[in-house]
Amino acid sequence: MRAWPNWPDPVLALVGAPGSGKSHLASIWARRAHAVLVPPDAVGAGADLGEFYGRHILLEDADGVADERGLFHLFNLVQESRASMLLTAATPPERWGIRLPDLLSRLRRAPLVEIGMPDDELVRAVLVKLFVDRQLAVDASVIEYIAQRIDRSLDAARDFVRVLDDEALAEGRRINRNLAARLLGRLEYDEAMPSESR
Repeated sequence: MRAWPNWPDPVLALVGAPGSGKSHLASIWARRAHAVLVPPDAVGAGADLGEFYGRHILLEDADGVADERGLFHLFNLVQESRASMLLTAATPPERWGIRLPDLLSRLRRAPLVEIGMPDDELVRAVLVKLFVDRQLAVDASVIEYIAQRIDRSLDAARDFVRVLDDEALAEGRRINRNLAARLLGRLEYDEAMPSESR
């Protein structure tokens, strides 16, 4: 994405599981490119795509576009107007079940960037940033303890820090390993319980 506007193709697909950070990266690109956000349901039968002519486009959740012909026309519009389009999706286009051969051909031609789940180092760095953003001083050993135990996603890190901060405020105490352990244990217990008994 850093190579924009010198991409090898006008369209680039950014793929990653929920919480992998693709929406964050896509929003950075959209700001840089002054792109317009096109929701998947706007790419449909009878939709007037002309308003997007010459505009860079961010199409999030592209795998949720129901109208293949509409998406094909959007590809053509981007190419004809010499604009760029960034698609985000949870899975590669090969798995979208596309039946329109011309659209599948365009999707196969577009470069694909896959985001894996964050490794331990990235999770630690994200936790540090999230705590700093909340002006919280948290010991490195506590961050390490949390990083080893939460789900491997940026969303999980964000949610856990928010809940941990709320818990610390409610109890009027600093964030430490005991508090983090208690919260982790409670979250595991909640997830293990059947939904009817929650």
